Amino acid sequence: RFLNGLTLSADGAPVPLAVESVDLDPVGDIDFARLSRLTLSGQLPPNAQNVVFSFDPAFGPSVIRVPDAQGEYSYSAYLENGGSSEPIPVEGGLTVSAGRIFVDYIGIGFTHIVPKGLDHILFVAGLFLLSPRLKPLLIQITSFTVAHSVTLALAMLGVISVPASIVEPLIAASIVFIAVENLMTSRLSPWRPFVVFGFGLLHGLGFAGVLAEIGLSPAHFVSGLIGFNVGVEGGQLAVVAACYALFGAWFSDKRWYRARVTMPMSLAIAAVAVWWFAQRTGMIA
Repeated sequence: RFLNGLTLSADGAPVPLAVESVDLDPVGDIDFARLSRLTLSGQLPPNAQNVVFSFDPAFGPSVIRVPDAQGEYSYSAYLENGGSSEPIPVEGGLTVSAGRIFVDYIGIGFTHIVPKGLDHILFVAGLFLLSPRLKPLLIQITSFTVAHSVTLALAMLGVISVPASIVEPLIAASIVFIAVENLMTSRLSPWRPFVVFGFGLLHGLGFAGVLAEIGLSPAHFVSGLIGFNVGVEGGQLAVVAACYALFGAWFSDKRWYRARVTMPMSLAIAAVAVWWFAQRTGMIA
């Protein structure tokens, strides 16, 4: 089934693939995916110029990396469900411009927030709910942005590394904290931007986990990292804009805004995040 879901073509002609080896990690915590390595090979037709790779949509998105002569990969791409790679030269590898990588990774960063990053969406919504006024919101968003940019860069450079089994429950806990604080106070406390900064460090590690799975070509590390960050910021601003359009613009100046909007929505966010925390720590199956 796996082989049937992979398609490799050379100049438009399909290339039959065979399994050369299978390497599986031991079964560990079944709540987390284990790494499986399958080596496939196929015979290219004579004088083939380019190959194209694609993945069955049923298997989800995929990442393709093309190594260069030194063993480093000179090209990486994130393929949406059922997407095909660009034509890859059989000889000479494939290179793309830094501008192209920048634009591609903006899209990857944005979609990691909207629609895929529900935990990050709820965190940003929680920041908005305390006060939809521009100044408090900008203070919190700026603190969050600076923090996750720092840890994202450090993690991608290999300076820091924290397992997802630790990061993901803490991200859920950060959402609980923000939602509960919304229930307990009606104004931005002096320490909240610093708390948000600390939580931003955690979320940056979560972003790094996603970006590490996709990979960044060493030749375009900076442009890809900046593009991904820009995309993440765009996703966060889209969440803020949606919150403002849905209830901030209509109800934020009402005396009952806190009682009827902030309190029930923060309570709902806290409940969802508590459930996530329990799942991610193995407290519930």
